[in-house]
Amino acid sequence: MKTLIITILCGASILFSSCDKQLDMYPHASVATNSLTGDDVEAFLNGVYNRVQNSPSVSSYFMFDIIGGNLLQGTASGSGSYNVMIDNILQPDQGNIAGQWNGYYTALYQVNNLLEATSNLEESDRKKQIAGIAHFFRGYIYYNLVTRWGGVPIIKANTVDKLPRNTEEETWAFIEEELTEAINNAPAYTDYYYVSKEAAQALMARTKLAQGKNTEAAALAEALISSGVFTLDAFEKIFRDQQNSEEIFAFRNLAIESSINPSTLFYTYAHPSSGSYNYKPTPEVMALYSTDDKRKAISIDTYSGLDVINKYPSGQAGTDPLIVTRLAEMYLISAEAQGLSGLNRLNELRTFRGLANVNPANEEEYLNAVLLERRKELLAEGFRWYDLVRLNRAKQEINISDAQLKLPLPTRELFLNDLLEQNTGYGR
Repeated sequence: MKTLIITILCGASILFSSCDKQLDMYPHASVATNSLTGDDVEAFLNGVYNRVQNSPSVSSYFMFDIIGGNLLQGTASGSGSYNVMIDNILQPDQGNIAGQWNGYYTALYQVNNLLEATSNLEESDRKKQIAGIAHFFRGYIYYNLVTRWGGVPIIKANTVDKLPRNTEEETWAFIEEELTEAINNAPAYTDYYYVSKEAAQALMARTKLAQGKNTEAAALAEALISSGVFTLDAFEKIFRDQQNSEEIFAFRNLAIESSINPSTLFYTYAHPSSGSYNYKPTPEVMALYSTDDKRKAISIDTYSGLDVINKYPSGQAGTDPLIVTRLAEMYLISAEAQGLSGLNRLNELRTFRGLANVNPANEEEYLNAVLLERRKELLAEGFRWYDLVRLNRAKQEINISDAQLKLPLPTRELFLNDLLEQNTGYGR
């Protein structure tokens, strides 16, 4: 958010006695919100943007690139093969796993508080809008949960009770319910740093595609493409924090209020952006882009002989926006969901990025072409692993085990809640 008020989340006496105490709370606990005024709820809403943005760890935004064959450990983090790296990451007691689970549920706790607070306001159009925004965030949180762990506990109101996992099908259905509420009630698009009904439509298109509901996915994507609200735009605008017409929703991620700094993961210390070089693009990724691809220079670079992801350039002293949905993904959703009938959408995107048309001979060649374009277009935006998982290609293409088609539940969660069951292949 451009104007961020976080006192509602930390230090406001009507919610918590102290920020430290709130941060120590188990995220399923409840808190009274019936004394909040309309102005309080507006401030709370601003704080929820911050919490949903920041509570998951920085690696959560890039997890599917890290374990999806796009990235390897950089020189600052050691060496080894891709499979050794993910064997080390996909462990129940691994910090990245726990940080993401706890981060999403911590954010959910605040979203549920916002919905409870909003329910106590007098009926108005603004009340409906705030509720719509909250439902978008809840759908977004559960999309991130289900794509990592499968079925997870659905928590519609904060509680101290232990809850078992819902099924994966129930979790997907809940996401659709939340996004339908957001489409019906969130405000219309005005700025990509604010949740809108169009942002909910874009996330719904992604949700439908993930479940193989291709006709619905294509219709939602096509509606956004033809709406006239968004157009494809230059990569240097999208990833150099310039006003553009392509983004549908993004977190502003201002340095003053953010702990999410992607560039430190990807740049070397000697690079002008000065990072820790935790992850580097694989040789395969470095060979993806042809010289006439307008995305190449913004996506990857080589500095002093070391390969880097180049989409997040602000360095240790700054932050970069975190894109959640943009129009290019809608072109790719429409293209994939329509099969060969969507070839025009694939080629329209390629043409805009400076590439020649492709003409696949059959559906298999076509899907390969779409997935290759998704990999190039959406590199380091958090898609690759789940793209392979949802299409049953992960075991073949990145040589992962059956267990690694899902993430393990964190050890601490299993200890705290004996109703939870670990994903198959990880023990308890």
